[in-house]
Amino acid sequence: GRGVMPSIVCSVEEVLDMGYVIAREKVTSTFKIQNTSTLTLRYSIQLDSLSSTRDKDQQRIPSFITSSLQRTEFVGTQNYNGLSVFSIFPTEGEMVAGETQDFTVTFSPDHESLYYSDRLKVVFFGKKTAHVIHLKGAARDHPMFVEGGVPLDVPVESLAVTFPKPSQEALREGNVLTLYYRAVKPVKSILLILEYIEGESSPVPARTELKVGAIQTAKFASKKATEFSFDSLPLLQQKGFTVEPAKGTIEPGQVKLISVSWVPPAD
Repeated sequence: GRGVMPSIVCSVEEVLDMGYVIAREKVTSTFKIQNTSTLTLRYSIQLDSLSSTRDKDQQRIPSFITSSLQRTEFVGTQNYNGLSVFSIFPTEGEMVAGETQDFTVTFSPDHESLYYSDRLKVVFFGKKTAHVIHLKGAARDHPMFVEGGVPLDVPVESLAVTFPKPSQEALREGNVLTLYYRAVKPVKSILLILEYIEGESSPVPARTELKVGAIQTAKFASKKATEFSFDSLPLLQQKGFTVEPAKGTIEPGQVKLISVSWVPPAD
């Protein structure tokens, strides 16, 4: 007899990020798997969110309470309607030696959240896990989004709806930088932390970045560029903060980096 090891090559190594999509719309992405072994492989595709042990796994204390804020949960936000937010086609079949199979992942969120995630496993012969892909996606009600800073929430949804407001103490210690979309309410708070290290030579400002993007969507297909601007810039500049660019436009499907720097004033 001769023992042979099943082997494959996948076009996605570890993470398949579906990006941002408008809530209640869907987007698809395709990856390929090639059978590089000399035998026919019988495969199935499994999602952690559909695992029979998922309810039992959810009884554990969340990692953000027991350890650090590092997000270790593979199954994140799921749809309110009970349907899987990620779906795969095909889910099972056979690949003969040398064959390449296309797999289509559909991301269809039904509400706004940044933490849609799941884990996809390629399993051979019902028992051997050959490849694992972490699926990620985010949904917004509005076609523009901002990301960056320190997480102010946790990756597990609550049934409560909260609207955090900056405390008076926080207002005294720093400044609130508000990004407005034209004719829309301001977005939720984002916390940026800048650490300045004093040196002997000319001051090197502390820097961090924000990303401002526009989602490409059929719902707002007629909309061209979206304008953005920052409020209260003179107050920020008095405290040594610089924001570049302070305003601009973003085309659908585009992401712009906003640089925020800080040099503490003399006082």
